[in-house]
Amino acid sequence: MDTPPIPSDAELGAQARQLAETLLAKRHVVSTAESCTGGWIAKCLTDIAGSSAWFDCGMVAYSYEAKQAMLGVRPQTLEKEGAVSRETVIEMVSGALANSAASLAVAVTGIAGPGGGTPGKPVGTVWIGWKRRGGYPKAEVFHFAGDRESVRRQTITAALKGLLAMTAE
Repeated sequence: MDTPPIPSDAELGAQARQLAETLLAKRHVVSTAESCTGGWIAKCLTDIAGSSAWFDCGMVAYSYEAKQAMLGVRPQTLEKEGAVSRETVIEMVSGALANSAASLAVAVTGIAGPGGGTPGKPVGTVWIGWKRRGGYPKAEVFHFAGDRESVRRQTITAALKGLLAMTAE
């Protein structure tokens, strides 16, 4: 299997700027709920001057406790499904909207490595969820290749692409 090219800082910036222009034009405001990316999606978006016009907030919820307190992820979900699951990312993205003034949100949770993987959830497994206020959440699992930084960069790209696709709906 070929490893996809890892997005550079310039490529992440270009994606973020394209999303920013669309958010501004369509009068959307976005929030983020991040685990494995540690706030990197929010950083990419807020690196853009004027981002306060379309960016509300970013929440980094790494621990189970933070996911529960900040985003309303249910303890039962974490116990039964684990932090890296469809159910958890849906609760995360729903919590991001519930706890912000945003009209769109993205959430990410995954195993960036180098450790932490299991046969059922190997390193590189990432769930991304997107939701529009008043709409139904969408969630998708990805299996990224590479080291920790590569997995995180690929996660950011997929998260931004998903947000951009939501603006076209």
